[in-house]
Amino acid sequence: MLSWLKKWQRPIIVLGVLALIVGGVWVLYAKGPLGPTKVTVAKVHKENLQPAVFGIGTVEARLSYTVGPTQAGRLLSAAADHGDLVKAGQVLGEIDPVDLESKEISAAAAVSKAQSAIASYEAQVREAYSRKVLAQTNAKRYQELFAAGAVSTEVFDTKQNEATAAQAAYDAALSALNTGQDEVAKAVADKTTVAKQRANLQLVSPVDALVVSRDAEPGATVVAGQSVFHLVDPKTLWVRTRIDQSRFYGLKVGQKADIILRSRQDKPLSGKVARMEVQGDSVTEERFVNVTFDELEGIIPLGELAEVTIYLPPVSEALVVPTAAVKRINKQNGVWLVENGKLAFRPVVIGAQTLDGKTQIIDGLEDGESVVIYSQKLLAEGMSVRAEKKP
Repeated sequence: MLSWLKKWQRPIIVLGVLALIVGGVWVLYAKGPLGPTKVTVAKVHKENLQPAVFGIGTVEARLSYTVGPTQAGRLLSAAADHGDLVKAGQVLGEIDPVDLESKEISAAAAVSKAQSAIASYEAQVREAYSRKVLAQTNAKRYQELFAAGAVSTEVFDTKQNEATAAQAAYDAALSALNTGQDEVAKAVADKTTVAKQRANLQLVSPVDALVVSRDAEPGATVVAGQSVFHLVDPKTLWVRTRIDQSRFYGLKVGQKADIILRSRQDKPLSGKVARMEVQGDSVTEERFVNVTFDELEGIIPLGELAEVTIYLPPVSEALVVPTAAVKRINKQNGVWLVENGKLAFRPVVIGAQTLDGKTQIIDGLEDGESVVIYSQKLLAEGMSVRAEKKP
């Protein structure tokens, strides 16, 4: 037995080494780094798609209002504060005016002075009119006498000049009267403006609104045009949503949407696209879509973040591949196909996409073909691969 072992020991060792070498070479070329690249593939198939677009936005108000004084003064009282819901016509605060009483006295005095001047201008017009009539009558009579040779040329010219001067005096009196009437109108308008300032001492809400901020406290001095209350119409709240420019195509006003507020993540709210803004963000490559709420429940804070899903029209019997299979090479969309263990890049025309990772293929693929969705290496045309189906 020992002699037999000694006789075959060397051949057995040689055969074992050869087997290890052959096995190592097989592993190296079949499954090792020199073998075909392992890829995961999926079948092209047909199914019904519900495409959608996702975006992030913030809650804003389409209509907002600033309520403040029309003249300088001191905020006497404030009857509304942050978060209050107010009605149209509700008094929000009151202003204690600065020098309004003296303005009222001055405006009344200006009206009285202008009206008194009118009486004087009217008397001057009446007197100038009488002199004009008299001068014109005399001028006419002396013209007849001059024609008959009863008066000299000097007398005739004197009477004509008197008539001309009387007409000029009358015109001047009328002009002064018109100017006085304009001054009366201006004085009355100024008095009316001061009266309106008295009426505007109360700060009133123009609509049913939500008080977003109170920008001054009682006792503070405020100037004309300064904001004391900032209001928004809660019925006009919407989410200004950022959408990637590459996903913007197909969006339309009126499309339905789901809105998930950060404060109510367990309760999606329904909405719809109300407006698509023309101006985009060239830095982030995004466009803006404003999505309104179908129904509001409670007060939604302005500026709150929200996740928005906008639903596009469904597609029936669409040719579908996993979105991970679609690559963009040399500015062209396409997929990697496995044909007889080799890779080939196939350009495709893509259509609708879903949020769960499915893409419609409009042209370029056939039902049942295998496309690569994952690989261990960077892929290249003609590369040998070993395909494994998607689990």
